[in-house]
Amino acid sequence: MGCTALVLSVTATASAQAESRSPSRDLGRQVLGANDGWAAYGTGTTGGAAADAAHVYTVTTWAEFKAALAAGGSAPKIVKVKGVIDAVAEGCDAFAAPGYDFDAYLAKYAPGTWGLDTDLSAEPDDSPEGLRRASAAAQDQAIKANVPANTTIVGVGRNAGFKGASLQIKAVDNVIVRNLAFESPIDCFPQWDPTDGSKGNWNSEYDTAVVYGSTHVWLDHNTFTDGSHPDSAAPTYFGMLYQQHDGELDIVRGADLVTASWNAFTEHDKTILIGNSDSESTAAGDRGHLRATFHHNLFSGLVERAPRVRFGQVDSYNNHFVADGGYSYSFGIGKESRLVAEHNAFTLPQGISAAKVLKRWNVSPLTAADNYVNGVQTDLIAVHNAEIPAETLQSDAGWTPTLRTGIDPAKAVPRIVDCGAGAGRLG
Repeated sequence: MGCTALVLSVTATASAQAESRSPSRDLGRQVLGANDGWAAYGTGTTGGAAADAAHVYTVTTWAEFKAALAAGGSAPKIVKVKGVIDAVAEGCDAFAAPGYDFDAYLAKYAPGTWGLDTDLSAEPDDSPEGLRRASAAAQDQAIKANVPANTTIVGVGRNAGFKGASLQIKAVDNVIVRNLAFESPIDCFPQWDPTDGSKGNWNSEYDTAVVYGSTHVWLDHNTFTDGSHPDSAAPTYFGMLYQQHDGELDIVRGADLVTASWNAFTEHDKTILIGNSDSESTAAGDRGHLRATFHHNLFSGLVERAPRVRFGQVDSYNNHFVADGGYSYSFGIGKESRLVAEHNAFTLPQGISAAKVLKRWNVSPLTAADNYVNGVQTDLIAVHNAEIPAETLQSDAGWTPTLRTGIDPAKAVPRIVDCGAGAGRLG
């Protein structure tokens, strides 16, 4: 079976449950199927499927998109995105505060001049750092879009999406995002932190999408990529990469009940973070939450965090991980995490061991069964422990996922996922 036939098969499967509850072929009216991951738990995820005609919008510009999200409060709404919308169409200079000059910034804070012992937090507003802060605040205001409760955002056709935008799904319930290609936002004004590590570091803001304290969120058939601004093309200053990207998808601050299905995550470094801190100040709100399901996603050309997990019960099955020479790890095992990683496929280049698939940040047990590496069934925990004994991993996450609509054979996952995942497969 070729990709054309297979795409028809897998997309039909992906939406079959939705159409059984909502027979419309309109993607905006489709809902998450029963048992399709953690977002199906409890009340399920319907987004804006119940929207009346007055709350259905078709948008082609960033201003129209933000206005549509703001209209009608939390009443069910459907926002249809047509074409590619650029949130930074006027370029980074449009956000720069009067007097901001990057060369002056570099001159003042060069390690040979400023040193590596003092951060820049106390710098006054009229300093190069102060002007950077003002510029960053202008970009923050411009490129973030707050998504209200009971909303479906869906791409129209095969070429819909966003460049330079940051979706903020914060403290709301019941959101669906489908069939959209996202080119990761670049931070126009990264901050130099001399005290970050032994050499200092550049730190950037703006996740492509962040689920922050929200519940019942379904992200399906989207593409997340660095696109025209890959890290490989970024310059270095002060001997460190001028990092202008943050995460592609972060699930943090007590967020819960998320399903990410049939997405493509490509060409990125720190890809998906679940739980943003080990600190007790955030742990209280994260324990018992951060439950997420990842299935039939393509993770290709990434460095790390696919995902890195703290606290939550995370189910990852039937995903395809394709590594290149810059690969660090896929699953990060963090504080009090309970990851179940089953029936996945990994395609690793020569010279990269299966032991690198798992990375231990904290001692937390996980379940990793029926995973295939380059077509061979591989015990990921055993391989990791044999080759990296200083970071021994413990088996058995202590729970068994039940919210699955069906499991494909792991050996078939590369063909199924590569042909079916990503934007442009539905509309």
